Amino acid sequence: MNQLKVTLVKSLIDRPESHKRVARALGLRRRGAVRIHRADGVTRGMVFKIRHLVKVEEM
Repeated sequence: MNQLKVTLVKSLIDRPESHKRVARALGLRRRGAVRIHRADGVTRGMVFKIRHLVKVEEM
């Protein structure tokens, strides 16, 4: 199964509350946080919403 390595590269300060909630749901609390998730449609949709704040690598 494919996985995504998601890294928060930009701060959540002064971002819309919806972006903060998505980042939190992905387990990204602070800049530099890294989490590995399954590459399903739900996760990809969440990453797409905050794509300007994260770096994503396929594993």
